Amino acid sequence: MTLYRPVGQPELELIEALGYFPPRLVIQPIFYPVLTFEYAEKIARDWNTKDKFSGNVGYVTEFDVDKAFLDRYPVRDAGGSRYQEYWIPAEELDAFNAHIIGSIRVVAKYEPRSDAV
Repeated sequence: MTLYRPVGQPELELIEALGYFPPRLVIQPIFYPVLTFEYAEKIARDWNTKDKFSGNVGYVTEFDVDKAFLDRYPVRDAGGSRYQEYWIPAEELDAFNAHIIGSIRVVAKYEPRSDAV
């Protein structure tokens, strides 16, 4: 199953260095991959580009995960059926990473709009 994850510059650099998603910070108890490119794009474009901790840049990553593994987690609505995601507890991220098939790919990049005030 193909999933998406919006990330900022620091997280992308860790993904590139490690080859998988890095451990969550203490303030990040849940890892949330999303089900559609459009949802990931909205977060990367509308949130990451305005967040200094994301380096004011947003990326959309795409990756494939073993569907049988994902079946243990319910799909969550985060504001309606257009915004669906999985909630993977931080302590289960290693298992999640082990079920990624192939590589994590960057499929889009967003920078702050120059005409934004």
